[in-house]
Amino acid sequence: MSCFEGQLASWVAPAHQTTVSTTQTIAALVAEYSTALYRVAFSVTRNAAEAEDAVQETFLRVLRHESRLGEIRDYRVWLVRIVWNIVLDKKRRAKTRPEGEDIADHARALPSSDRPADDSAISSQERNRILGLIDRLPTREREALLLSAVDELTTAEIAAALGTTESSIRSRIFRARKELAVLLENEGITR
Repeated sequence: MSCFEGQLASWVAPAHQTTVSTTQTIAALVAEYSTALYRVAFSVTRNAAEAEDAVQETFLRVLRHESRLGEIRDYRVWLVRIVWNIVLDKKRRAKTRPEGEDIADHARALPSSDRPADDSAISSQERNRILGLIDRLPTREREALLLSAVDELTTAEIAAALGTTESSIRSRIFRARKELAVLLENEGITR
């Protein structure tokens, strides 16, 4: 049993008259999607603790709306939309990103292979520069690109998560990639 599943059992039992099958369904959602939701949240927050909080808040909202579980056609899109809205709401409320970076974030970014530490540090620095350039993209294009690249959602899934059309998402991704290529070229970062 994962940490999330154990935590789920402690939340569900006292607070809700949840059936065993509903608890199992939610536990299965946690097991299957928590990592993907973390990646989505982290792509926006760039902070491990905030991303973890957003994932937990996502599953708390699932618990609050457990009666809707039978109506959901695509759990992945539904959960991505929830976590996406959570992190964007928090970001809007904060209005600024924290100046410092969490060392745990760097530890996750550095591979544990046989690469020398200086190569890994350079790779991490370049990754951070590219993420900084992505942050400079217009909001709609940045959102579409992150959902496409980070969580590898299809255009249909992104359209459903953001409440727009597939053609709009394809256009946003195209514009984002085009503008990012220009920014990368201006920064001297090779692709």
